[in-house]
This record gives sequence, C-alpha cells and structure tokens, in this order.
Amino acid sequence: MDKINRPLYLTRLIEYKDKDVVKIVTGIRRCGKSTILDLFHEHLLQCGVPKENVIHINLESLKFKNILHYEAFYGYISERIAENGRTYLIFDELQTVEHWEKAIESFRLDFDVDIYITGSNAYLLSNEFSTLLSGRYVEIRMMPLSFKEFLTFYEFPVDMTMEEKFQKYLQIGGMPILKQFDFNLSQINETLEGIYSTVILRDVLERNKATDQYLLRKLVLFLSDNIGSLNSPNSIGNILKNEGDISSKGKANVASSTVNKYIEMLSNAFIFYTAGRYDIKGKQLLKTLNKNYIADIGFRNMLLGYRDVDRGHILENIVYLELLRRGYKVCVGKIGEIEVDFVAEKPDEKLYIQVTESLLDASVYERELRSLKAIGDNYEKIVLSMDRNFIKSDEGIKLENIIDFLIEEK
Repeated sequence: MDKINRPLYLTRLIEYKDKDVVKIVTGIRRCGKSTILDLFHEHLLQCGVPKENVIHINLESLKFKNILHYEAFYGYISERIAENGRTYLIFDELQTVEHWEKAIESFRLDFDVDIYITGSNAYLLSNEFSTLLSGRYVEIRMMPLSFKEFLTFYEFPVDMTMEEKFQKYLQIGGMPILKQFDFNLSQINETLEGIYSTVILRDVLERNKATDQYLLRKLVLFLSDNIGSLNSPNSIGNILKNEGDISSKGKANVASSTVNKYIEMLSNAFIFYTAGRYDIKGKQLLKTLNKNYIADIGFRNMLLGYRDVDRGHILENIVYLELLRRGYKVCVGKIGEIEVDFVAEKPDEKLYIQVTESLLDASVYERELRSLKAIGDNYEKIVLSMDRNFIKSDEGIKLENIIDFLIEEK
C-alpha cells in the first residue's frame, strides 16, 4: 500500500529533529507508527542527509532475531555509525531488546546521533527508562485515524453525504490498514480480529505470563460493552466474581486488585484508555470511579457487533479520543452530584464538554445543559450532538454538531 502522510505526527517529528531528546512514538499495533518513521526517513533524505547517516531497523524482523540484549544491540549499531556528520537512528518495536534503554543512553553519550523509537506498549516508558533518561525524551502518542483523517484517507462516492461517511467511520473505525478492503465488512472484521489477537498475545500475554486468558477476554468484553460508563475495579470485580469468572479465595480485595492489574495491562498495550474523575469545585482528582474508552471503535464492533442502540456511548468514545489527539489531558468532571462528560485541559486552556446523540428531547436538553450551567468559571462549555439546529448557544454554552467539531480546523 502507498504510504499516506499523517501531518499531525510527521510534523511533530520534524519539529523535534536534532533536538537533544529521544523521540518515542507509542501507540497500538498497526496504527501507523512504522509508516510515519518511513516517511520521516524519506524526509531526512530529501533534506540532504546522506543515506549512510540513517540507520533504520525494525527489531521484530527475523533479520534481527539474535539481537535480544542491549549489549548485542549496542555492538551491532555502533559498528554502523557514520564516520562523518550526525547519524539518525530509527528503531521500530524496540521493546523486543532487553534493557534497550542502556544502549540508547550509550548511543547518546558516545556518538553524534539523533534517536527515534517506536513501541507498541507502555512498558517502553518503564521506570528504569524514565529514570535513565529523565527529562531527555518526548513521547508522541499515535492513534488510529481521526474522522478528519478518515475523510482524506478513503475515497467515497461523490453523492455520499458527510453523515453517511461518518456512519462508515462509526462502523469500521480508523485503523489505517483497513483502507485496502474498500469497506468490505467481512474482511475488515477478520483483519481487526487478527490485529486484536496479536496485541493480546504479544503486548499483554507475553509480558504477563500468569494472566488468565479467559478472564482477560471477559474483562475486555465487559469494558467494550461499558465504554463511557462509570466503573471501579471493585465494582467490575464483584460483577465478574458473581458470574463465577473470578474467585476471591476468601480475600476481600483480590477481585478488585486482579481487575485493576488487568486493566493496567490493557492500557499499557494501548487497547483501552482510562479517564479519571475530577472534582471541579474541589479542583482535585478523585480516587473512585473511572470511565474506560477503547482505542478504536472498530475493535468494539468486532468484539460485540455493531449496535445502533449504543450510539451515545460510541459518540462519547470518539470525542474522547479526539480530545487526546488534540493534546488535551482529559478527565470526567464531577460537580456536586452532577457529572460532566469531559474536562479537557492544556496548560493555557480548558474545555467542559457534554456529548449526547440528540438534544431534541426537552428532558435531555435540560439534563445536558444543567451540568455545564452548574460550573461557575468562564472557561468554554460545549454540548456536542448529532443535531443541526439554528440555535448555536444557550447562556454562553455552545451547541455544536459532533461532525463539525471533529473536522474543524485546529
């Protein structure tokens, strides 16, 4: 397949070129990390970097099956460093090398290099690495296609409406590899199942040998079925325990701790994201009840089947991921007994967002705006829905169509 540029990520890599930090691109498998590094490699050559000054390898290739330890890795690369000028080191799936961080630090100390890394799980950013390179790395989180990218990635019939294109996105999600199947749902489902199985096997089970595979699958199905719902490891553990899927063996906290550990494993493999709760009035994170969102809605539909009745939570999941793409830190808001779907923050910006399928029902309209009206500060407040109304605001609260929000220029 042709390499399709994703400027959001390529631009960030280019901005950090020759800066004295290790660039680490993370994200779920097959979301496009390798392609971005290929495009960055091409960019270097176009800028006049000699090809011998670029070392670009994928550590999961069988060509490097014997490079399993940092000493062998260091030896292999150091022999290939260019004699003249800076060498650009580009490493795909570096987590296969044990204690790779020691080699990376040595490259920085011993040679004139600029380093770029990808990895498919958060173990890449382990405490050991963070300590070794404290303040000297930047993480670029790569995600599946946004809806805006989806529109440029695919070809559509000229008479297809924007709403119909969005419906396609809700069905298949944004994994870039799916483009080749031309919306063939059977082939798409098989491909998503293959990606999912690989992620579970290589980024969860291989790194957590004692994992109960049956329980893990039950948890994945539960989280997929409850995206956007407030849950705690304790409540999920009790549900699974009551269904006979988990045994507490007489210890009150075993179910909760097991679920918490498994959710952390899934988060480390970038399959799910967890949004904590934030007390808006008290201005502090709360320790109880979180929401979990899946990394791509296509996986949820593959696991559970596409169900239009869940549309509200699907829309919420898509907005959550979009806020992460735009660089916000995202929490679930709480003000008194009222919930706000998202509190999205940057160092110089804050948004409060409610997401609902429609505001046409008067009770829904009142409920969704009540949460935002209860907030006393002057930061921007938005209700996103699928409606297209002539009313654009209510008491300073912006009413916006979700599709318009997803494709707006930022």
